[in-house]
Amino acid sequence: MKVTSQPAGPVQVLLLDGELDASSAVVLDTELSKPELLKFQKVLIDCQRLSYISSAGLGVFISHLQRLQDADVKLVFYSMQEKVFNVFEILGLDSLMTIVPSQAEAQAL
Repeated sequence: MKVTSQPAGPVQVLLLDGELDASSAVVLDTELSKPELLKFQKVLIDCQRLSYISSAGLGVFISHLQRLQDADVKLVFYSMQEKVFNVFEILGLDSLMTIVPSQAEAQAL
């Protein structure tokens, strides 16, 4: 899996490309652990190219959610493939995390 970060003013976009599983979760965890992430108003997670997510991948997001919320940084997922969204939905994470269909909607929040 590849994670590409694109800062855009008060917003940080993280593009996820590939499969997010136990072996690649470390890459995402490293990105979400960066202290400079807390200076942004929003962190947008582009899931368009995310083809698979495991419980380990979900765990990375869950482990950083409180830290981001405490710093008033909004975490928003967008362009999620249906099979990836289904994993969030089955675990009830769709009600805990903000998931929208498009980048425009994510930016507007």
